[in-house]
Amino acid sequence: MALGYVLAVLATLASGSGSILVALGVRRAGAFGGRSLDLIALRRQWLYFLGLGVDVLGFACASVALHRLPLFLVQSMLAFSVGVTALISAFLGAHLRTRGWIALAVGATGLVLLGISAEPGPAHTLPPQWRWVLVATVVPVLGIAAYARRHRHVWATVALAFGSGVAYSVVGISARTIDLPDPVWRLVLEPAAWAIVLNGIAAAVLFAMALQKGGPTAVTAIMFTTNTALSSFVGLVYLDDRVRQGYVTAAAAGFVLAIAGAIAVAHYSANSKKKDSAEAPVGVRV
Repeated sequence: MALGYVLAVLATLASGSGSILVALGVRRAGAFGGRSLDLIALRRQWLYFLGLGVDVLGFACASVALHRLPLFLVQSMLAFSVGVTALISAFLGAHLRTRGWIALAVGATGLVLLGISAEPGPAHTLPPQWRWVLVATVVPVLGIAAYARRHRHVWATVALAFGSGVAYSVVGISARTIDLPDPVWRLVLEPAAWAIVLNGIAAAVLFAMALQKGGPTAVTAIMFTTNTALSSFVGLVYLDDRVRQGYVTAAAAGFVLAIAGAIAVAHYSANSKKKDSAEAPVGVRV
């Protein structure tokens, strides 16, 4: 099961760095703060597609890890990729203050607690009708996108980030429960595979739209918090994800610390960026 932990760490690193690349692509395309149709300009931004490629690599690592580890552990690690995003931003020149570093330590402590409390093992296979429900989830998610296109207030950004988190949670649940057929080509007939593809595309679109309207750290925090909470609940209640005997308290504390740390990192990173931008001379980009 050591491979599962290694792949989960790689997925976290890829997800955090992919978010930075995607955000840079959106801004270089001039789509930030504009209309949804402005996202068409992303076709000329190689950074955006590199970010998506890194995200796909991270998803591949996470998918393999999910066949070995419970959702609440893998998804919490992916949620903490906002810490990776903050670290990369710091290396690129953003200033992360003391409270931000403390938040990183808190989140890392939570991940350690989750790692030692998780019981490795496969998940239950979902009945066919529930796999089709996962596919159908893309409909309300796209409804959120349609709503956000007609509104520019802050709740539109929150809705987009939330919808992206829901879609990504469906991707994680589907990856955890997918049953690889023999021969492999029959995978095209597997509802869970379609749920991964459709919800993955929808999540990427909503995430790009959310980045267009809001800051990357805040959007990432909302998206990953929704993703982690929803998928962890489904895993523990319906998929037989388990905690080691005697480690329930450690798992609960780890989950709270990991998510709180991720949200705090996003908060302090955003505040630091705003303050640095306000202090910078005219014409200087931070």
